[in-house]
Amino acid sequence: MDLAAPAGAPKLNADAPWDAFDPHAYIDRNYRELLDVDAEIIAYVRDHFSDHFRGHFERPVLGIDVGAGANLYPALSMLPWCKEITQLELSRANVEYLREQRVNFDPGWDSFWRVLREGPAYRDIDENRRARFADAVRVERGNLFDLVRRPAHWAIGTMFFVAESMSDSHAEFRRGVACFMRALAPGAPFAAAFMARSTGYDVGDEHFPACDVDELQVHQSLRPYAGKVAVLGLKKPTDMVRPGHEGMILALGHRNSVVHF
Repeated sequence: MDLAAPAGAPKLNADAPWDAFDPHAYIDRNYRELLDVDAEIIAYVRDHFSDHFRGHFERPVLGIDVGAGANLYPALSMLPWCKEITQLELSRANVEYLREQRVNFDPGWDSFWRVLREGPAYRDIDENRRARFADAVRVERGNLFDLVRRPAHWAIGTMFFVAESMSDSHAEFRRGVACFMRALAPGAPFAAAFMARSTGYDVGDEHFPACDVDELQVHQSLRPYAGKVAVLGLKKPTDMVRPGHEGMILALGHRNSVVHF
């Protein structure tokens, strides 16, 4: 009996060839040089996290980067305040890359760090940033949907280009956002980024699905868990990093003080 999905059915996260994801091809296309849009995103995230911890930072906290992929700057953005950062990733190839980077991350990431270093908390750890990163980061292979087993666990979190870039199902997009938000403790600051109106993307010889979302859909997916959340559309022509999307969306906020599951 043919068990293949019918034509027109959503391509789900479980259908995508994640273990064939080529992190080096992905970096060559997206992160070999610091793009203006990434610098803009990093600056927003730097200021958001710095504002949250300024004046009431008592002790290092637990952080998580959901779907870390081959991107280090979300974890670096949390580094000044974390005793431990979980980089959660499903692809075996990406997990291997992250474990290699944990020990002594490549100099190519220093240009991203320089944007973060404009904030005092980052300057304070500038000289030993690689040692701090190696001590704090824990690379974990896992599916973001499994975060439902660890509610309200992390005190700061990031999720960059994940919920909308793992399937073309809007139901899975909303479920992915919910799993991320439910894993955060009450009051936790977060930053989440999304490709706007993405139609899918190629990495090396593989094609990966994406869900077509806009700013309103991002806001609606976060609103039950974040209350007030800033959703920023970054849609200048220079923000286009590849064909098949209309810019980027950045969401900044805090987990509700009253956690609803």
